[in-house]
Amino acid sequence: MKRRSTTESIVLVLGGARSGKSAYAEERALALRAPRKRALYLATAEAGDGEMAARIQAHRARRGSAWLTHEEPLDLAGAIARHAAPGAPILVDCLTLWLSNLLHSRIDPDAAAETLCAGLAAAKGPVVLVSNEVGLGIVPDNKLARDFRDAAGRLHQRVARTARDVVFVAAGLPLALKGKTK
Repeated sequence: MKRRSTTESIVLVLGGARSGKSAYAEERALALRAPRKRALYLATAEAGDGEMAARIQAHRARRGSAWLTHEEPLDLAGAIARHAAPGAPILVDCLTLWLSNLLHSRIDPDAAAETLCAGLAAAKGPVVLVSNEVGLGIVPDNKLARDFRDAAGRLHQRVARTARDVVFVAAGLPLALKGKTK
């Protein structure tokens, strides 16, 4: 695999719910931005109800004008291929919502993860990906939840192998699992 420069990096940011991972990932992505370039926020969430719509709006308000937002619930690899450019970071938030969308649409998550990682390896600019670490709790009590947890674990392992840096965020504090935190 071709060695990437500092401005062409793949970063995976993992953490639990409300851990500070999205805010950390936004800062990290903006640090990879070249002067006069805008960052692209690839949103995988769909506002299925009022509470989710409010969460999406809060994220948009926090990001501000440095960001363009593009909603992509399924074709992350295609969106990354279309939008990746040197000095114009892409932030994908989040992989676990993307995985939910795949499962709901009956798309093979392992094949989609393979396609995503190939797209990341070929990306022409920096990509920061956010995902919820769901494998630290108890074993789920139903098959769908266990299938989701298992697919998320496999997805995280694949993306982590592709990423230059992997960071776990807890209580707003980043911990480097691979590479560096800055």
